[in-house]
Amino acid sequence: MQSRVAVLFCLLSFNYYSVAFSQSSTDRLCKRSSDQSVFLRSSLGFNGSASWKIKRVNLVGDSGNIISKAGYNTNNWYNAMVPGTVLNTLVKNNVYPDPYFGDNNKLNKNLIPDIASVGKEFYHYWFRTEFAIPPAFDGKRIWLKFNGINYRCVIWLNGHVIGHMAGMFNDKEIDITSFANLKGHNALALDVDPVDFPGSNKPTKGKMPGAIREAKNGGDGIIGKNVTMLMSAGWDFTFHDGIRDRNTGIWRDVELFATGDVVLQHPYVQSLLPLPDTASAKETISVEVFNASDKIQEGVVKGTIALLDKSFAKEVELKPGETKQIVFDAADFPQLNIKNPRLWWPINKGNQYLYKLNLKFINKKGISNSLNTTFGIRQVSTDRDTPDSSKRFLVNGVPIFIRGANWIPEGMCNESEERTYTQLRYTRQARVNFLRLWGGGVAESDYFYKLCDEFGIMVWSEFWITGNTVFPVDTSLYMKNLAGTIKRIRSNPSVAFYVSANESHDLPGAEQVIHNIDSATSYQATSECCGIHDGSPYKYLNPMQYFENTASGRGSRIDGFNPEYGTPCLPTVECLREMMPKEDLWPINDSVWQYLDGGGFHNMTTTYRDAVNEFGKSSSIDEYAMKAQYVGAMGYRSIWEVWDYNKFNYGDRFCSGFLFWYLNSPVRQTAGRMWDWSLEPTAALYYTQNALQPLHPQFDYLKNTVSVCNDYRTAFKGYAVKATVYDLNMKVRFVKKENINIPEDGVVNDVFKIDFPEDITQVHFIQLELFDAKNKPVSNSFYWRSKDKYEKAGALEGPAVSGFQEIDKLPEVNLKINVKKEIKNGRAYFFVQVKNPAKSLSFFTRLQLQYDNGKPVRPSFYSDNFISLLPGKEKDIRIDVDDKLINEKKIQLMISGGNVKKMLLNETIYNAK
Repeated sequence: MQSRVAVLFCLLSFNYYSVAFSQSSTDRLCKRSSDQSVFLRSSLGFNGSASWKIKRVNLVGDSGNIISKAGYNTNNWYNAMVPGTVLNTLVKNNVYPDPYFGDNNKLNKNLIPDIASVGKEFYHYWFRTEFAIPPAFDGKRIWLKFNGINYRCVIWLNGHVIGHMAGMFNDKEIDITSFANLKGHNALALDVDPVDFPGSNKPTKGKMPGAIREAKNGGDGIIGKNVTMLMSAGWDFTFHDGIRDRNTGIWRDVELFATGDVVLQHPYVQSLLPLPDTASAKETISVEVFNASDKIQEGVVKGTIALLDKSFAKEVELKPGETKQIVFDAADFPQLNIKNPRLWWPINKGNQYLYKLNLKFINKKGISNSLNTTFGIRQVSTDRDTPDSSKRFLVNGVPIFIRGANWIPEGMCNESEERTYTQLRYTRQARVNFLRLWGGGVAESDYFYKLCDEFGIMVWSEFWITGNTVFPVDTSLYMKNLAGTIKRIRSNPSVAFYVSANESHDLPGAEQVIHNIDSATSYQATSECCGIHDGSPYKYLNPMQYFENTASGRGSRIDGFNPEYGTPCLPTVECLREMMPKEDLWPINDSVWQYLDGGGFHNMTTTYRDAVNEFGKSSSIDEYAMKAQYVGAMGYRSIWEVWDYNKFNYGDRFCSGFLFWYLNSPVRQTAGRMWDWSLEPTAALYYTQNALQPLHPQFDYLKNTVSVCNDYRTAFKGYAVKATVYDLNMKVRFVKKENINIPEDGVVNDVFKIDFPEDITQVHFIQLELFDAKNKPVSNSFYWRSKDKYEKAGALEGPAVSGFQEIDKLPEVNLKINVKKEIKNGRAYFFVQVKNPAKSLSFFTRLQLQYDNGKPVRPSFYSDNFISLLPGKEKDIRIDVDDKLINEKKIQLMISGGNVKKMLLNETIYNAK
C-alpha cells in the first residue's frame, strides 16, 4: 500500500557539497583553441546558437558553391543536431522511430534502413549552417576547427572549398580569414560521406575471427577497413545488428576562433621523478608554434606555471608557414626543477594535484595566441616483476592494484558534457581507479580526460582495431588519426597506457608513431599479451563460481591481469518502462528482452531470470525488477571482493588487477550495468561502491570467512572486525569480533570463519563492521545468505544464489524519514535520514528523487542507495542534483524496497534559496 506524506524541507548547514566533483558550466567536450572562441552547436539537442540543417545529397540539385552561399533556401531541409549524426537528426525529426525503444532497431523489422541494404548514398548528407563573425574577431586571423567528422567530407565556406577531412578521429583547423565575411552572414556547408566500407552487420558464413565462445561480433568484419567506431556494425554488448547509418555525421564540435598570425598547438608536459625519491621533479614542456602568415614572424614563447610562480621564455623566429616545436627542459631552465612537488595519484593513493600552465606567443602586436592547460606531476610505468610475470602498473614507483573497468561509448555518438560528467562521477563514486577505452569504440573527448585527471582515474587508450574485424586499408590515414589523438591526450596525467588493438595485433609503424609523440607512456600491441591474459566471463553466472574461480570455460581467470571480467545487472523498473512497450514488459517478451541483451548474449532471459525467481515468483514487473537488483548487487560485489581477496600476493594466487566488463551501457539494454543508458543507477553501483571502500570488511560465500581489504598506502594497527549473523526474525545467532593489524595496501585474509548454526532460518543475514583503534566505526558491509549447498560449477545453487524464497516473508516495514535541503553553488542538496523503527529488517531500501509525475530527476547523485537497515538503525543519505533540474518544479522523494512500505514525500519548491 502506498502512503502520501507531506514532509518539511528545511535548510541545514553541511560541510560537504561535492566541491571536488562540481561540473563547471564553462566546460566543453573539446578544449578551446583560443581565448576568443565560439562553438557552433545546434539549437536542436543542445540549445546552441547555430541553426544547422541537413538534406540527402542526391535530393539536392545544387552544388557546393551554391549551397554554401548565405541566404540559400533550406526550408525543406531537416533541422539538424550538431554535434550529432544523420540518424540522430532523422530520429529527432520523426522520420524514423527511436532505435533505442523496444526492438525498433532490429534489422529484420525494416523500420530503419540499414546502409548495407540501401547503399552509402542513402546516408550521404549535406550539413549546413550560417554564422556571423563576432566583432571582437575583427583584425584577427579567423579559424574553423572541426573536432570530428565521420567519415569523409568536403568543407565549403561562402562558395569556396576550404578543406577535406577523413577518418573519425582526425581533427582539422582551417584558416578562413580570406574567405570570411566580417560584416554579414557566413555560410558553411559540409558534404559528409559515410564510411568507405559499411560492411554487413550479418556475420559471414564459416569461421570468424575473435575470442573463443564469443558471439559473432563486428558483422562481417569489413567495418574494420575504416578508421572508425567499429562497434557500429554490431556487437554483443550493444545492438548485435548495428547502427543503421554507421554514425555518419559531424559527431564532435565545430569551433570558430580567432588568433594572431602565430598559433600555439599541442602543448605537452613530461615529468621525470628520481624514483624512488619523489622529493623533486624535472619538467619538460613543449609546444608547437605555427606561423600562419606569409611573413617572417619574431616573438617570444612564454610559459607560466600558476602557484609555483615559475615563468620561462624563448625567442622564436618563424618563416612563413613554418611550424617549430619549442622545448623547455630542466637542464636549460632551472626553474623547471621542482622541489617537493605535489604529486598526482590515482584514487585512494593520494591527491589528484593539478598544476595550471599558461603558454602564449607574444610579438610587437601583443599576444598572438594563448593556451591554458593543466598537468599533473606523476610518473606511470608498467613492468612484469611479479611471481607469474603478469603486467602491473606503478604510479610514482608505487604498485597500483587495478580495480578498473571497460568504458564503452554511447552507441550513436550522443555525447554531452552532462553525460560524460555523470558517468565519470559515478565511476569516481564507485572508486574504480582505471578505465580501458575498448578498441572498437572511439577516441574520447578532452573533457573525458580532464575529468579523469580530476577524479584520479587512470586511462588505457586503445586505437580502433579488433580481432573481430579486418585491418584498415588506408594505413596512412590510420597513422594520421593515431598521431592526432596522441598529441591531443598525452599531457593528461590520467593517461597511463597505450594499446593498438583489441585481441589482435598492431599495424606496422604504430608503435614508432606513438613513441615519437609520447615516449613516456607504456605501450603494447594488443590487449591480450605481455602479461595480460584473455578475458571472461561476460554473462550472468552463479556468483559461487567467482569464489571458486570456475566462472570461465577458459580456465582460471582470477589471476594475473584480466582485461575483461564481468556480469550484467537488470536496470530499474523506471528504465525498463522507458525501454519498451508495456505489452513487452510484463509478462516478459523474451524476443524483445533478448534483442535488448545483444541477442540474448548475457543470459538475461535464462540464467539471470532463474536467479531472480530464487527470491520467489514475481507477480508484477515492479516486483521482478526489484528482485533483479538483489541478483545484480550480489554478482557485482562478489566479483570485486574476490579480486580484492587475491590482491597481489595476499590471496590464494597472485593478481595484479582486472577490468570489469563493462562499465556503462552504450544503448538501452536489459543487460544493464552500474547505471542504465538513461543515467539511472542500479544497485550494482552502490554494491560496487561498498566493495571498493578503501577499508572494507568482506565475506567469502565459499569459505564462510571474513577478510579485510585496504587500498590506502597506509597501515592501520589495532583495528577490529566484527561479524553478526541474524536470522530472518532478526534474532542474533552468531557474533565474533577480532583485533587485526591491517597492512599497507594489503589484505588480512580469513580473519575468522563464521559458524552458521544448523537450525538457523533458511534465509539469514550477515553484518560486518570494521572499527579503528579507538573502537570508532570505520566501515561496514551487509550480506544475505541461504542455507543451500553448493556442489558443482554450472548449477544454479548455493548460499549466494538459490533458496531465497523465504525473503518474501519479511514483514512490511514503515520507515521514518526526515529530509533537509540546501542550495549551494547552483546545486541542491537533500540530506535524508532514514530510520527503521520496526523489529524487522528493512531490506533493500531505495530512495528516488522524482518529479510529481513520477519520472526520476536525472542525473541525481545518491551517496548510497538500496540499503538494508537492521531494527532501530538509521542511515544518512545525501542526494545531490543540479538545481536547474528542479527549480520551480514540483518534486517528491519516493521510498520503496523489498519489504518497505512505499512512501511519497512531497513538497512544491519554488525559487529555493
